[in-house]
Amino acid sequence: MRPDQHEFLGMKAVFRSESMRHVLAKLQRFAQSNATVLIEGESGTGKEILARAVHHFSLRHMQPWVDVSCAALPEHLVESELFGYEKGAFSGAHTRKEGLFELATGGTLFLDEIGELDARMQVKLLRILDCGSYYRLGGTRKVETNVRVVAATNRDLERSVAAGEFRKDLYHRLAQLRISAPPLRERKEDILPLAGFFLGQYSAKSGFSFEAERCLEAYNWPGNVRELRNVVMSSAVISESHVVQASDLPAAIHGAAECARPRPPFAMASDLCNLSAYTAGAIESSERQLILKVLGETEGHHEKAARILGISSRTLSRRLKSYQLSEKAS
Repeated sequence: MRPDQHEFLGMKAVFRSESMRHVLAKLQRFAQSNATVLIEGESGTGKEILARAVHHFSLRHMQPWVDVSCAALPEHLVESELFGYEKGAFSGAHTRKEGLFELATGGTLFLDEIGELDARMQVKLLRILDCGSYYRLGGTRKVETNVRVVAATNRDLERSVAAGEFRKDLYHRLAQLRISAPPLRERKEDILPLAGFFLGQYSAKSGFSFEAERCLEAYNWPGNVRELRNVVMSSAVISESHVVQASDLPAAIHGAAECARPRPPFAMASDLCNLSAYTAGAIESSERQLILKVLGETEGHHEKAARILGISSRTLSRRLKSYQLSEKAS
């Protein structure tokens, strides 16, 4: 297994950054308690994977894992989904239904997008977290619950509390333990290992060109790992060669790299030919230095070096031979 690939939850986890090592180590410590955990982070950073890690490393890992997106449920269905209902509680309730809290008994209930709950449901959730029991809709008998709650949000809940959009007491009850999923732009060393992993999943292509790798690393990735995965999949389909080129990437990603990359004084062989201010000897010397520098950066890979220099591999070979001859003559 490659050093940037790790066994995690029965599958490969790909990371090289110290920030992700720190997050996973922290989660393993959190998992040993029964305290509620709040996972914060931008969309696409893998908050659900981190929530599953809490369950996986906990003493409840043999018990149920139940997850729900609070944003995906219509407002009028949230209560019945979470707490269930009794027969006849409302029109259409022909049988009793257990809620998600009951289904997760003994295990973990993951409440994704917790910041989307309305004020009334926030009160009900707070009461359950505090007393551990509730009534089904239309019920008269309390249901006891033994559930570890893990919540996640891409909102700044502290700001929502300050704005009066989220209950302060519920926030503190959910955030007994807090962890942040770092965005991809803050752990750029994970971009290429992740891109290579996704490419291996979707395609038999051998990898990315040097220029494509520069583009991937330079882009800001506002959609984080989810966006990277989708870009790799689409680029692999578009690419007509065995290597994904920069031109196969979306224009925004290619353009970001062009803006971010400082332009060297002699970026292309064609630039050298247009520098009439230099003598032929000076031009040849500068060209030689540039070519040898790019070869060093590409670890001697002629095809990558030629692509960066804007010349053909045959032209590059001729130049290198001429340098060897000039060195022997001198």
